[in-house]
Amino acid sequence: MKLTIGRDEFADIVAWIARSLPQKASVPVLAGIKLTFDGDTLTAEGFDYEVSTQVAVAIGGGGDPGSVLASGRLLAEIAKALPAKPVELTTVGALLELVCGSARFTLPTMPVEDYPTLPDMPEGVGTIDAAVFAQAVAQTAIAASRDDTLPLMTGVRIEIDGTKLSMLATDRYRLAVREIEWQPADPDISTQILVPAKTLTEVAKTLAVGSDPITLALSAASAGEGMVGFEAAGRRMTSRLLDGANYPPVRSLFPKEVAASAVVPADELVQVVKRVALVAERTTPVLLTFTPGSDTLLVEAGGTEEARASESMQISHYKAGDQITIGFNPDYLVGGLSSMGGGHALIEMLDAFKPAVISPAVTSGQADDGERDEQDTYPHRYLIMPIRVSR
Repeated sequence: MKLTIGRDEFADIVAWIARSLPQKASVPVLAGIKLTFDGDTLTAEGFDYEVSTQVAVAIGGGGDPGSVLASGRLLAEIAKALPAKPVELTTVGALLELVCGSARFTLPTMPVEDYPTLPDMPEGVGTIDAAVFAQAVAQTAIAASRDDTLPLMTGVRIEIDGTKLSMLATDRYRLAVREIEWQPADPDISTQILVPAKTLTEVAKTLAVGSDPITLALSAASAGEGMVGFEAAGRRMTSRLLDGANYPPVRSLFPKEVAASAVVPADELVQVVKRVALVAERTTPVLLTFTPGSDTLLVEAGGTEEARASESMQISHYKAGDQITIGFNPDYLVGGLSSMGGGHALIEMLDAFKPAVISPAVTSGQADDGERDEQDTYPHRYLIMPIRVSR
């Protein structure tokens, strides 16, 4: 194999593939990036039997076709450090020579024939606006569990009903839901899948960077098996689905009644919580005290008698008959408020011991009646469990 490619183009494709490679590959070849040149197009591939990535770029310029398999992370590190000059790749026996200006690298390769064949891309079932998709993933994936001993909770559940697509994620202490519109190939489509949150996050970071819509592709799921694919701008990623057959009915966790509601400046409250939480120990909550007739919110935290912090801030609206002091995990609270996209957030509560719901505030008069209609829509909701505190 012999070819010449622009430095930035080469660095971009190998960096993208390398990001999805396993930290500790079960077999050495899975730590590699496979490069295939057919005389006009360079294709880069990565695969760990769970997630596959592939990107093809037309480079032309002649050369010799062929394939090579080399360490993905090493290729990405080298490409990032190269000078801004064309990169020439040449296979010489069992070695890969990389020349860029006066820089020359000679890398060992692995047997291409030992590399597994990537799964076929599933059938496309519709497209999603890239920016909307990226935002929805960011707003929901934060609530997915990082505990791999509970695979069910490490995924984002995607529910498709015609032109409405919903994303849900929970780690049992918080729950995030986002509903968006998309363009299905079949307007009558109705299905549910459970996608690993880390896969969705990577797709949002790398495929949703341009203006091209993202194609969602699905294969038939059977006994917990199935494949999801995403494709945009010449890049594609596939992932095995998680078994979501026993995913809990999390929508029922949202309270039907509201006893108190507050409209707060989301970004400002994030900064206040971060400052106050500096004195909090790992399991110590931050306390929010809402007082009827007052436009001031008190935020407090304290790990010991010697280390305590409090700060007051102005809020736009609070409606309730009684004062409420409610405690939250500061990281979970910051995550929920940050996902609101700035502006004001509506915090709805029943009491200090029941889940609170955070959503973007449309008007300061929301929830004035303390009830929610079954037909109300919530494009984005973040439910957070309080931590019981004694005052």
